[in-house]
Amino acid sequence: MTIGKFILICIAALLLNLIGASIVEIFNLPLYLDTSGTIFIAALGGYVPGIAVGFFTNLFKAIFDSSEMYYCTVSIMIAIFAAYFARKNFFNHIGKVLILIPFLTLLSGTFDLLIENFLHATDFIKAMTEFELSFSENLRNELIDKTFSILLAFFMLKLTPTKIKRTIKLVGRSQAPLSDEMKRAMNEKNYLSSSLRTKMLLILMMSSLLVSFSIALISYLLFKDTATEDRIKTVDGMVTVVVGMIDPARVDDYIKYGREAQGYKETEEKLYTIKNSAVDAKYLYVYRIMADGYHVVFDLNTAMFEGDRAGEIVPFDESILKYRDDLIAGRPIPPIISDDEYGYLLTMYKPIYDAAGKCQCYAAVDFSMDALPEYTRIFIIKLLILFAGCFIFILAVGLAFVENNIILPVNTMAYCAKNFAYDSEAAREKNIESIKSLRIKTGDEIENLYAALIRTTENLLNYLKYLQRAKGQVADMQVKFLAMDEIAHKDAMTGVKNKTAYEEATDLLDKKILSGHAQFCIVMVDVNFLKRVNDTYGHERGNEYLINACKLTCGVFGKENVYRVGGDEFVVIIEGEKVSLCKYFVAQFKAEMELKSSSLSLKPWEKISAAIGMAIYNPVHDKNSDEVFKRADSDMYANKLAMKAARTD
Repeated sequence: MTIGKFILICIAALLLNLIGASIVEIFNLPLYLDTSGTIFIAALGGYVPGIAVGFFTNLFKAIFDSSEMYYCTVSIMIAIFAAYFARKNFFNHIGKVLILIPFLTLLSGTFDLLIENFLHATDFIKAMTEFELSFSENLRNELIDKTFSILLAFFMLKLTPTKIKRTIKLVGRSQAPLSDEMKRAMNEKNYLSSSLRTKMLLILMMSSLLVSFSIALISYLLFKDTATEDRIKTVDGMVTVVVGMIDPARVDDYIKYGREAQGYKETEEKLYTIKNSAVDAKYLYVYRIMADGYHVVFDLNTAMFEGDRAGEIVPFDESILKYRDDLIAGRPIPPIISDDEYGYLLTMYKPIYDAAGKCQCYAAVDFSMDALPEYTRIFIIKLLILFAGCFIFILAVGLAFVENNIILPVNTMAYCAKNFAYDSEAAREKNIESIKSLRIKTGDEIENLYAALIRTTENLLNYLKYLQRAKGQVADMQVKFLAMDEIAHKDAMTGVKNKTAYEEATDLLDKKILSGHAQFCIVMVDVNFLKRVNDTYGHERGNEYLINACKLTCGVFGKENVYRVGGDEFVVIIEGEKVSLCKYFVAQFKAEMELKSSSLSLKPWEKISAAIGMAIYNPVHDKNSDEVFKRADSDMYANKLAMKAARTD
């Protein structure tokens, strides 16, 4: 039988599954009828075709219902179950087949129901409760479904010609059928005791697990980041609305007279409306922040806590202390995630400025994050269910490939080499004919090895030695190339990436702009007073001054994003989701630079002064990264002029 004909049989089994599933969908039956083809092909051809048909059945069904892909693990388990018991000759007699029905019913029914409950439940306890309530009913439906599926597969096997049953087991083999003597040798458990099979199995398992784990971890991190970003956007929208409702000119009256102030009650009612618009909005308040604490403007009541009255002074929360100076100065701060006596919360403060640009107070919302861990747990469970099926499928296909294309050819060649006889010319000719009779056709290095074994063992050994030397030379060249590349792209003084690396990075940004997938911002940092430090304290201190400026930049923006493009110029490239936080990074840079400049304990070359400018890529106006750079440079220059205007020295 050719591989083409065998693939047609597998496709027919797949279509049988899909037709059964369509019948269930059309007539709204409480069954599945999508495993008959899986059981049939697994009993006929073994693990790999059964697992493949089961996997692709769910894959095709997932086109119309994505949740079907989660059930591929159950289909694969059914295939493994059927293939195992087929090897034990259970499908040869109707009596033994009937014994399989309750076991397969219990197996698929339990896992089907568990997966279904986890897909639709919002927490683990609820999933287990629903599982207990619906287990009996589901088991009855599964019994009918699996009885029909197993019996249909059994009768299809009975109608399959014996010749097909015999030859189908050889499909996928890359060599001629083995002699009875060689079969017995291959089945000996102590043959080539350590066995390449065991090593390849471990490699396959480790690589499959590593890939599955990596994808699952990345998916989890993306899910967690996305969920947090969604909440940040929600809270940001709420706080923005609150800011628009507060009249900064009346804040003093609100603090002094409270609810008696004109417009206070109307504004408070509107704030309650905003708070009640989101179930997870736990606290909403408006504070004027001064050195002695929060001066309450508005503080809405909750079910558990009564809000503070206008004019009261509330001590700073521990989670806000590191932003205390920014808040007192009226500067914006990034969102804060805290877990304390008030719960697991996302807090966002937004300043409210008057007409003169002075911050009169802050509007803030505390948003509950309690649901996030539970959603994350359910997401992880779904990932495990999905990747369990994918892992088994990949592992089974990999094992079959390794078995037929590596293990069996290598073991048969080893058997022939081990039993090669040199006693007589006739014996040598017989052994050579035995090796040639293997007819190994893997189309790769195994076949080359087979041909080399027929020619001479000596050529094989010379070839392997040459291969090893070539491998060492390539590895040595790769190490040298990586070292040279690192030197060419790193600034010698500061250790950050240099102008060459920056130019390559901007080339990549330009390509992303052309493809429509660009999302980045550029920050320009120009160090002030470098010449003054050099002239006053010497070039060695000037170098320290420059290095300290670089450390500050790396500390805020991340060393991997920083480039030194000139003597006292640094450029920062931020890509991806962090672009939305760039303004917070710039504010943090300025704040930390101000702290260093005002510190009495630092040396002059440790006090950093630098102008900074930022520009975010705008797909409407920016044609390339250079235009973004120019806007960042212009913003930096404006900051430098402002710093010069504010200087008193």
